[in-house]
Amino acid sequence: MPICFDLDGTLGSFGGGYALLRQALGALWDREPEVEELRACRGSMDWEIVDELHRARFGMPLDPARYFAYEEACLARFQVAFPPEPPVHTAFDGLLEGLHRLRLEGVPVALVSGNTPKVLEFKAARLGVDASVPKHGSLPHLSRAGALRRALEGCAGPHLYLGDRPHDLEAARQAGIPFLSVGDGIPDHPPFLPLNAPAEVVVKAVKGAVAGD
Repeated sequence: MPICFDLDGTLGSFGGGYALLRQALGALWDREPEVEELRACRGSMDWEIVDELHRARFGMPLDPARYFAYEEACLARFQVAFPPEPPVHTAFDGLLEGLHRLRLEGVPVALVSGNTPKVLEFKAARLGVDASVPKHGSLPHLSRAGALRRALEGCAGPHLYLGDRPHDLEAARQAGIPFLSVGDGIPDHPPFLPLNAPAEVVVKAVKGAVAGD
């Protein structure tokens, strides 16, 4: 294993994240990308999105140093927008508890997310994910499937990825591992775990998917 979980839409929700992304880029580029520009981006990882916007704006690829400057600007905005008290984010408690129950049973778990590494660490901490859980965020030139493969390095199967969007399913297919959908964002790919699923249902579904049931 491990069992890999997406974060946004799978373990919790941080509404308005795209607005913060636009604000961060606006501070660095003097003008925020338009909503339409952001929606036109094909990638699902922050690196892919920011690189595509940078190419459209400046006619050249994004330099990794500029990406990490974006990461710092984005993190600062998330820290302000999502204070620890009162909590502004939404946690999917059963899914989070399911992750931790699997871990307590000795099942390796990891997070694989489209956020930059520092933003991923921040969001995971706000959701109460144990700090020792491996986290694989968006790095330069790394696709979601590439991040999944990195999470699986050195680990024997079977593996599994839990996510809420079609790009999560496609990444699992590219990485050659099974997929379990969370929520109803992929209606053509049942079965799915509802966002309010209790922990015991999450654990049972994960074990069944890994066993091929």
